[in-house]
Amino acid sequence: MSASGGTKAIVAALAANLAIAVAKFVAYLFSGSSSMLAESVHSLADSGNQGLLLLGGKKAQREATPQHPFGYGRERYIYAFLVSIVLFSVGGMFAIYEGYEKIKDPHAIEAWYWPVGVLVFAIIAESFSFRTAIKESNEVRGGLTWTQFVRRAKAPELPVVLLEDLGALVGLVLALAGVGLALGTGNGVWDGIGTLCIGVLLILIAIVLAAETKSLLLGESAGVDDVHKIEAAVVDGDTVTRLIHMRTLHLGPEELLVAAKIAVRHDESATEVANAINAAEERIRAAVPIARVIYLEPDIYSETAASAGENPAKAPGGSVH
Repeated sequence: MSASGGTKAIVAALAANLAIAVAKFVAYLFSGSSSMLAESVHSLADSGNQGLLLLGGKKAQREATPQHPFGYGRERYIYAFLVSIVLFSVGGMFAIYEGYEKIKDPHAIEAWYWPVGVLVFAIIAESFSFRTAIKESNEVRGGLTWTQFVRRAKAPELPVVLLEDLGALVGLVLALAGVGLALGTGNGVWDGIGTLCIGVLLILIAIVLAAETKSLLLGESAGVDDVHKIEAAVVDGDTVTRLIHMRTLHLGPEELLVAAKIAVRHDESATEVANAINAAEERIRAAVPIARVIYLEPDIYSETAASAGENPAKAPGGSVH
């Protein structure tokens, strides 16, 4: 997995969640708090999710085969999608079920110092994990806002870890509020309400993750900046006079396919056209290094053909995009 895959953030989150999951479960055994049980399952699910992300990154590094000629880069998208399913089912649905059971049959929290102490420890540990994820993300997100980064990032690991850590921190605050209100009022229903809120939060985060990774699985084009760089690199003004139309597709976070129809001069020889295509490919790779699979089709641009039909891009010499 490349540096942009956020391996450091994943490992930090995995270490934090494993330690927190054990601490929360011990606190549940001593206190009987449903919020603590829901949070321990949440942390255990998060640990499994980080394991899935690491596994996906490892599998994505396999070499291309005749059966999969474009490689296995999309394995990372598949495992990120599995993370959203685990977060929804194991984390969110379990918390909602546990919260409902606690509200239906409330009981007082015993040994209050266990859940409170563990929750404070977990907030500190998750804050360090979240800080690592933010630091890793800042190195690659450029001028994008956090919302734009989550929506546009082609490497799914960092957005997944960011949302998981954010959800974990908010969930811990909700758990602490539920435990605190249950202790303050002597009514265990508040512990169940806090658990329900944690479940709803996890399901919402899972839905966002599923929507974003589904888009990546379906196949996303290059980012706007990369598209502009490729467009500028294709045309040399000599042999390649125009970009007629182009399609891009991410084969993985760090691998881009570029397919384009380019206009060449009608009086160029086959050798000159072939040399021009090779030169254009070199310029594209220099401008956008992740453009590793490039197919350029030469054509003679025609204004008449470009204006023909509802979708001139399908016609020889059709318009750009």
